[in-house]
Amino acid sequence: MTESASPSRNFYGRIRGKTLRASQKDYLANDLVPLTLRGITREDNPERAVLDLDFAAGKPLWLEVGFGGGEHLVHMAAANSGVAILGAEPFVNGIAMLLGKIRGAGVTNLGLHPGDVRDLFDVLPDACLSKVFLNYPDPWPKARHHRRRFVTPEYLLPLARKMISGAEFRVATDIPDYVRQTLEEVPPAGFALERQAGLGEAWGDWLSTRYEQKALREGRSPHYLTFRRR
Repeated sequence: MTESASPSRNFYGRIRGKTLRASQKDYLANDLVPLTLRGITREDNPERAVLDLDFAAGKPLWLEVGFGGGEHLVHMAAANSGVAILGAEPFVNGIAMLLGKIRGAGVTNLGLHPGDVRDLFDVLPDACLSKVFLNYPDPWPKARHHRRRFVTPEYLLPLARKMISGAEFRVATDIPDYVRQTLEEVPPAGFALERQAGLGEAWGDWLSTRYEQKALREGRSPHYLTFRRR
């Protein structure tokens, strides 16, 4: 069994957005269950036993936290067939968008958790992740809400436990204050800053997301931060 977890957690992000299209409802009804990993929720796994990762079949395991519309996640899965990739996202509309992209791309090396990534951290084996992506996370711009950001100890310390030594943690954001907090909070959680880059200096395998394109249209510049698990 993993370390004990709180029976309930406050969750502040959106779960649902605009009305789903008929095709998106079809994706959710027919494609979500086969891709959803069992044993993550407290209903499926009240004892919080360590998750069975048979779907990874011994492959390196990557994670994208909050995959948004799923374009980056599907891109990475298609470009890295020898890797198993997990995606965690509670926003139903984003999940539906991802499922449509998966159906179109035909990728088979993905597993999903349609919920709070903290529940996934409860049951993942320690030292199992070799790469993690955090792309354009919710900025929570008001100062009193900064504690809700992912780059806080509540998220970073469990994440660090699940990453192998030397694993890569990528953060992309268009919010300067998010960069500030990331640089302050991530290293004490067990990471070393490897690279800090700006517009035109993204990772070689980066796929610009719809959130990034919106930021660029609105005059905000992207920041790309790379950390290495110590």
